[in-house]
Amino acid sequence: MDWIVGALCALLVSAAAYTKRSLSFSGMLAAIVMGTVYYGAGNLFWFGILLLFFVSSSVFSHFRGDRKEELEKSYAKSGKRDAGQVLANGGLGMLACLGNWLWPHADWSYFFVGTMAAVTADTWATEWGGLSKKPPRSVLNGKKIPPGTSGGVTFLGSSAALIGAAIIGGAAWLLLHWTGPNTGLPNLPLWKWILVGGLSGFAGAFADSFLGATLQRMNRCPVCGKSVEVTAHCGRPTERLRGLEWMSNDMVNLLSSLAAGGLAIGIAMIM
Repeated sequence: MDWIVGALCALLVSAAAYTKRSLSFSGMLAAIVMGTVYYGAGNLFWFGILLLFFVSSSVFSHFRGDRKEELEKSYAKSGKRDAGQVLANGGLGMLACLGNWLWPHADWSYFFVGTMAAVTADTWATEWGGLSKKPPRSVLNGKKIPPGTSGGVTFLGSSAALIGAAIIGGAAWLLLHWTGPNTGLPNLPLWKWILVGGLSGFAGAFADSFLGATLQRMNRCPVCGKSVEVTAHCGRPTERLRGLEWMSNDMVNLLSSLAAGGLAIGIAMIM
């Protein structure tokens, strides 16, 4: 029954997101599979945190979209998420959910919260940072860089990242109380969950920026000269500028959330 309920809920949410152009068709299919697993193999704790990330990120991606439209032309991924982006953001959490289903252990939940806090922090930082009136600064040397450049951070975006990550931690505490004490998941106080989510997610967002500034493949537009993630800009194919061939934006998201998940386990162990 849990798998059926999960499939129906995932179908409703994903279909609504598809009609609102928050998901592509492939993204909708991936989200249906993911939501089904999150609820079927897990419970409201797993599904609720996934839903919080997805709904908040979708809302923010459309907020003041007119101001972000030019920036999105530089990004490999826009507000309309495809299957690759859906899996890069929630795939590790899905594996943690399945892992806890097969071999129950508290570390799965810590890892899950860390990964989801990281992708939430990164997404919120991107969406709110794009509204900053001040230009971003390089995470490597603090110098001002053009808006939309990978590896750039702003105070507004960083603040949003920390808030988003902490909210994921707080949501973990709340959802665990809603699901009851017999779930086999850790019963940490609220402040500890906020620390686990806030610190690991914030660190994950900065890891994402660091990888974006160093190893992520970036291209140069031959027309305007901008450093962009996309393979075509200003109506022309872009030229490779730097980074590893395989280090796409999705891979950066995956690696940074993986690091955040491991950090979340470490934080929980020393508290």
